[in-house]
Amino acid sequence: MKRLLLLVVALASACAAGAAQIDRADLVARLQTCEAILQDIMLYPNRAIPAAILHRAKGIVILNQVQVSLVLGVKDGWGAAMIKKANGQWSLPVFIKASELSFGVQAGGKAIETVYVLMDDYSTRLLFKPRFNFGLDAKAVAGPAAAEAERSTETLGAQVFVYSNVKGFYAGATVKTGAMSPSVDATQQFYGTHYGIPEILFSDWIKPQPEAQPLMTYLQRLTN
Repeated sequence: MKRLLLLVVALASACAAGAAQIDRADLVARLQTCEAILQDIMLYPNRAIPAAILHRAKGIVILNQVQVSLVLGVKDGWGAAMIKKANGQWSLPVFIKASELSFGVQAGGKAIETVYVLMDDYSTRLLFKPRFNFGLDAKAVAGPAAAEAERSTETLGAQVFVYSNVKGFYAGATVKTGAMSPSVDATQQFYGTHYGIPEILFSDWIKPQPEAQPLMTYLQRLTN
């Protein structure tokens, strides 16, 4: 019930019209929902991200998207992105917007919950661009689950592994994603800074906010 309430609050914020600043409580709800999405992905071996992949990962993007079509269309998505620093510690999360997403034929559900695991430095630097698309700008494939990681060989050359609660994926299948962009205003508002996305992700100049710590701690625990 708690997670459902967080989802409703965050989705309502994402769909709100206008250019007014997002309330801080909404941003906190987004981070909490991203943590819940990651927890759900890791709950079952048939879709969990293998520890070896998280250990090699350079970054991660967690998205929650509102489905507006029973077939392909999705819009009004948002999420959080983090990178792994040279010392093995995960960065502060920054906020991401996503306009649409297509995985092929879909059915049911009002939201699509997806985790993108970024496997090289190039894919992490896409987070700096005004718009990026993992399916076009970097090779994105459905990642192997923990239960099948040892026998999966076709995914070794991927730059981005994709994990989702939407059923019907198989490891190695090419995934096409819609356009995403960094939510610079929301990120700067949350941290109370004028620094840009690269500085927030890669530097130690920004003070961590306590509301972001649970997501950071959970991801660090999974990686270790």
